Amino acid sequence: MEHVVDGTVAGGPGLAGRPRRLVPLVLGWEPIPESISLRGGDPSRFLLEPVTAVVVVFDHGWVLVDGGFNLDRVRDPEARAAHYEYESYTAVVPPGDALAGGVAAAGLAWEDLALCALSHVHLDHTGGLRLVPAGTPVTMQRREWDWLRSGIGRRETVVVDDVLGADVRVLLLDGDTELAPGLTALDTRGHTPGHQSFRVDLPDRTVVLACDAADLERNLTERTPCGWVGVSGDEADAQRSIDRLADLADEPGTEVWPGHDPEWGPWRR
Repeated sequence: MEHVVDGTVAGGPGLAGRPRRLVPLVLGWEPIPESISLRGGDPSRFLLEPVTAVVVVFDHGWVLVDGGFNLDRVRDPEARAAHYEYESYTAVVPPGDALAGGVAAAGLAWEDLALCALSHVHLDHTGGLRLVPAGTPVTMQRREWDWLRSGIGRRETVVVDDVLGADVRVLLLDGDTELAPGLTALDTRGHTPGHQSFRVDLPDRTVVLACDAADLERNLTERTPCGWVGVSGDEADAQRSIDRLADLADEPGTEVWPGHDPEWGPWRR
């Protein structure tokens, strides 16, 4: 895999114009204790949370934000046991391939994919790289890349080879970065060291994809971050990120989409 350190992808081949629509995708589900998704939540209350991704469709070309589980690993008994089965956790996936089917149902072709934007490297976000064409740019924060290569794995709920084994070009960002006109990566570190969210300026409104900086709407309304951080000591960063997202949610004309809320409208639809 070729690794490219670069701070911008704006104006790259295959992507032109501005964002015109979003395609929300539910790619599976996972049982999560409320205390993981909400600091101070009930550890005995489990939520069946959607595993989500979003397609950002431009005038020409499209961007995939996250990608769910790697179905090749989930459906292999040994790989599933190694990565996706815990005492109270399992990957739940529908029949077929929800990512491939969702892209096709949206009338999009993989050869027109201009960029894959990873919020972070947890295993319920990195699996879509198995479908992207060779050489596709994949963007993440430099801090996340360094964490990925630091020796993490099952304990941090990361499948390292989902990223390191993919035939893609990695574009490393340092903080807030305009990826293209109307699409901006936002530094929302805390949940993981280099977590990023995404601001999408559509013709009629702005949508901020919080991803896992806010699992639930309650994270935003109560200004309470998720209960899990990848690195001990990053709790203050997680609080700053949720405050930033909650401030954005208070802006007129701006929606902030929590990444795993089973009651959030776009995921229910």
